[in-house]
Amino acid sequence: MPPLLEIENLHLKFKLYEGVSHVLNGVSLSVERGTRVAIVGESGCGKSVTARIILGLLQQRNATISGAIRFDGEEMLKNGRQLQRRLRGRRISMIFQDPSAALNPVFTVGDQLTTAIMRGGRAKKRKEAYVLAREALLQVHITDPERVLQSYPFQLSGGLNQRILITMALVNRPDLVLADEPGTALDVTVQEQTLRLMKNLTQEAGAAVLLITHNLGVVREFAHRVYVMYAGSIVEEADVATLFRDPQHPYTRALIAAVPRLTGAGLPKAIEGVVPDYTEPPVGCRFHPRCGFARPECKTKPPVADLGGGHRVACVLSQGIEPKELVDG
Repeated sequence: MPPLLEIENLHLKFKLYEGVSHVLNGVSLSVERGTRVAIVGESGCGKSVTARIILGLLQQRNATISGAIRFDGEEMLKNGRQLQRRLRGRRISMIFQDPSAALNPVFTVGDQLTTAIMRGGRAKKRKEAYVLAREALLQVHITDPERVLQSYPFQLSGGLNQRILITMALVNRPDLVLADEPGTALDVTVQEQTLRLMKNLTQEAGAAVLLITHNLGVVREFAHRVYVMYAGSIVEEADVATLFRDPQHPYTRALIAAVPRLTGAGLPKAIEGVVPDYTEPPVGCRFHPRCGFARPECKTKPPVADLGGGHRVACVLSQGIEPKELVDG
């Protein structure tokens, strides 16, 4: 049986006044049914735009997309926006980063939830959809659903609005939920509660999740499998336990080293430099200008080495060039 979601050699270019911006550089990943997969990397690495392409929400006229995206065996890019519209909100849903921006301030929560339920086909009449919306809010531990349904988003707290977004994403029982930095706009305590709730609800529903995040702590607690993305390229992939126990790509190790520790084990180490300008991206491995282990071979396309158990890394170091400093961390 094929993966629920499979992305193969995905490229994205934008035609700008200053030139062509090469944002995604051959991204390939897959999400199995019922699993939680994370894409992690710095801001500006192409994580969110990948999710928007999957849903068909990237509609700029200056964008060129190539490659393949298959959902449950169906080719999404070749079959066009009609297929993406049919899947969106029904079999694939999305939880956006900022609930205050994702929810419409001029409609009540009840209007927005019932519309989502009717569009998903779970109810034909608004009264029936309203009952389903009330039940769905109770499932996310909102104890006064009537008040919430009659409220406008700006009358509610950020935590409540985030729970409403989770409800909207799950109410039509999708097969796949795309979660773009859920809870980032909230304080740490509410963010942790939100992620735990999302984890439990998707697990109960049997839905797969593709989580977009820059927070390695969230990845470690939430995901089964992780893809590390840098400057539009997947540089490493592994199950979560393997990645944290034995990271192989210099960028992955740098990300882990940059995480603050609460054990008194020293200060986090910042990654020097910035994500490159996509109109003039580095040749070969896009991380090599910031990498302390760069060598001439890095200016060619890095090989993808299969280390076994689904652990793959795109780096010349995988060909046996292993500096002691890198191996010992």
